[in-house]
Amino acid sequence: MAKHLPARPLLALAATAALTAGALALAPAGQAASPDPVGLNAPYEYLGWGNPQNPVQVMQATGATQFTLAFMLSDGGCNPKWDGTRALTGGSDQSTIDAIRAAGGDVLVSFGGWDGNKLGEKCSSASALAGAYQKVIDAYRLKAIDIDIENTEASNATVRQRVISALKTVKTNNPGLKVYVTFGTTPTGPDSVGVDLIKKGAAAGLAVDGWTIMPFDFGGHSGAMGTVSTRAADGLKNAVASAYGYDSATAYKHIGISSMNGKTDESDETVSTADFTTILNYAKSHHLARFTFWAVNRDRPCPSGTSAGDSCSGISQSAYAFTKIIASYHG
Repeated sequence: MAKHLPARPLLALAATAALTAGALALAPAGQAASPDPVGLNAPYEYLGWGNPQNPVQVMQATGATQFTLAFMLSDGGCNPKWDGTRALTGGSDQSTIDAIRAAGGDVLVSFGGWDGNKLGEKCSSASALAGAYQKVIDAYRLKAIDIDIENTEASNATVRQRVISALKTVKTNNPGLKVYVTFGTTPTGPDSVGVDLIKKGAAAGLAVDGWTIMPFDFGGHSGAMGTVSTRAADGLKNAVASAYGYDSATAYKHIGISSMNGKTDESDETVSTADFTTILNYAKSHHLARFTFWAVNRDRPCPSGTSAGDSCSGISQSAYAFTKIIASYHG
């Protein structure tokens, strides 16, 4: 299973507040909203980890208009909080979202990730979980959400079903809301967990807009990461087509790729900008529902003497090289 983030310390609230203040100062009023569906080309940014960049500055430097903000977690019960600790509304996270929108952009919220308390596990029923998702949707008038199902939330079949059933309720109650489900993969396509999620979704009649794989942290692969990523996506397409009865063209339009830039958690994996271009061309040719990556925080070279980690890629690159590629994807 891919690890979307390693264990990390939280940023001091003062640092996050400073980022927010900078975003608000930079945000011009009255710009037109992004013409792309929310989530289509929204890279992840983690505001509580990895020395996050000012998102409005990222927009100005790259042309990006969307972000997938991570992660919404449980506060220990069935109550959503940013990173499980920061208030859902009224704090620096809300101020940052307001600044992104004032600059003409938009956000979707990602629930889950590798670490922390997951709402899918802490909410005792599908209806309670749907209610927790709905709190966040209502708080930010969201047009899209991402369920990044990993680690123990993914490995438990009961929890997987709870997530699917909750999303069915959320989809029914929020017409037009886009739902993306993100999970790990093998080099040839989803593993048994991913296949089970897709089958459960089809059986429930859940119209997921983008079943999305994370093609990295394989634990062994051969070939360039861009090529391996597209091969894994072909396997995802086949699984989605089989479960839902889609033809290939329709299945491609219901899948996505969430890559990782630079050095991943595995010593034999490096994802280059050339690999991203391979994925971009594949996404364009098949009109994928989503092309994103983990994470804007890492989209810069490392300072001399340091290695890849929370806040840099570990490779030679220009700042925001990967975000610029993502921003050029329009379906």
